[in-house]
Amino acid sequence: MIQFASPLTLGRMFEDNARRFGDELALEFGQERRSHSELYSNGCRIAAALEGLGMRKQDRMAVLSMNNVAFVETYVAAWTAGYVVGTVNFRLALPEMIWILNDIGPKVLLVEAQYAPLIPALREAVPTITAVVVMDGEAEGAIAYADLLASGSPDGPSTCATEDDVASLIYTSGTTGRPKGCILGQRESAFNMLILPPSMGNLPGDRFLCIMPLFHIGAMAIALAMLSNGGVVVIHRQFEPADVVRALVEDRITHALLAPTMVQMVLQQPEVGARPCPDLRMIMYSAAPMPSTVLRQGMKVFGPIFLQMMGSSEGCSMAWLPMSMHRPDGTQKEQKRLMSIGTPYRGVAIRIVDEQDRDCPAGEPGEVILKSPIMFRGYWNNTAATLDAIRDGWYYSGDIGQFDEDGYIYLVDRKKDMIISGGENIYSREVEEALLQHPAVSETAVIGNADETWGEIVCAIVVRVPGAAVTEKALIEHCQTLIAGYKKPRRVVFTDELPRMVSGKIDKKALRALYGTAS
Repeated sequence: MIQFASPLTLGRMFEDNARRFGDELALEFGQERRSHSELYSNGCRIAAALEGLGMRKQDRMAVLSMNNVAFVETYVAAWTAGYVVGTVNFRLALPEMIWILNDIGPKVLLVEAQYAPLIPALREAVPTITAVVVMDGEAEGAIAYADLLASGSPDGPSTCATEDDVASLIYTSGTTGRPKGCILGQRESAFNMLILPPSMGNLPGDRFLCIMPLFHIGAMAIALAMLSNGGVVVIHRQFEPADVVRALVEDRITHALLAPTMVQMVLQQPEVGARPCPDLRMIMYSAAPMPSTVLRQGMKVFGPIFLQMMGSSEGCSMAWLPMSMHRPDGTQKEQKRLMSIGTPYRGVAIRIVDEQDRDCPAGEPGEVILKSPIMFRGYWNNTAATLDAIRDGWYYSGDIGQFDEDGYIYLVDRKKDMIISGGENIYSREVEEALLQHPAVSETAVIGNADETWGEIVCAIVVRVPGAAVTEKALIEHCQTLIAGYKKPRRVVFTDELPRMVSGKIDKKALRALYGTAS
């Protein structure tokens, strides 16, 4: 008799899927297709072939690639055999890639063909690499992925992942220094996969549009949640607004994950709304709350199908604001909640504490800390950062937030981004919200500028609504009608776009480099 009870590992999930869903579609990428059984079978073959290249249980491998089928199969291989897979942001410069790869210390490096010219430099700079696999072609001195797959035994690897094994190393964006490798375990990652489907409402056969990069925790987690319930992951290499509109209409997409700025760009496409999206049931958004103007337009075009998810590489799934709470035309309290990140997922404990680790009352800002069965285990090769981040089992996020009287969580700043002007704490989020209420402001970000008199002053970087005209003086006066005078911007810089990280979050490190000095 087949036993479906299994250890809480990612590999066992794919094995169970092969039994439960068999020939049902799992992956779609252009003309490529993989059923659930094919996905698991190919993962086992790749795992066995990697073992033939010298990989052993808990050895590390690395992937440098945009989204494709081979990327997902590589995950399946690693998580089935118990290898550790570290991912590299393909947008990084070569020295940054080299730093991360040396931190991972991989035996095997898998790269997309477009990055093949980097292989000699990477092999020279990263001495642990003993083999390189090209995922979609060939390169001198490298193994073609197709050949690797063909060489793997259908019986799979000789090892099997356990709950205590490390599954992945996901690197932070490095907004305050060197990127840090978040250690994600098999047990925690599999449990996260079980937490998400109830909030997503996904069913067998549902189709998830995967356009966020698969090296990032967001795309990885939602794809796993979709596959775990017998769904289909429709892979796009990268975000292209026109392609998203086409896919929502033509590819029977039921679920999509977008950053708010992506939603805004999709809504700006001339063809959006021209044809219905009959299968679309949910647009999940992450990285930041949705500006109310964008949300209203999105709900007008797509309907009341928006859900906010808050997570991080360290905390994984943390909090959510369900579709039913998205009421942009509701009461004042309901409209205010749209600026929150919602309430914690079940099993996730969140506190907001002051500098003495005392719980802050509702309305009082403090650091957001959390404890959950799905959070990371620490930072790879960085004991000091781990001890600073995890204390008594609680992860100290570095986010400043506050509860309201109903337990909804509002993020107001990063701890290191808080502006202190004349001895007063100013949270950038509050200033940004005031600016966004001006009809001429499309996007904005607030940073501090050094000032001899006040220590720091508020500097706002603003993207105007296309065709709108507004002056620095007008925006400062507008803010003064909504927030205290000491919080208002004293400098406003206009720009065509804001720099962003791969998650869609605004890159304040880049903004400080560009506008951190008043001029």
